[in-house]
Amino acid sequence: MGRGDKRSRKGKIWRGTYGKTRPKYQAPSKPPAKPKEKEKAK
Repeated sequence: MGRGDKRSRKGKIWRGTYGKTRPKYQAPSKPPAKPKEKEKAK
């Protein structure tokens, strides 16, 4: 888990690559999930 590790952030910076660990663009933040309304029993 260091510069040689291609999955770690430090390894991505060292290699100059991007991915899930080091995204190139900031991921769009989605609004918080609304709690689902429970259906009333008939």
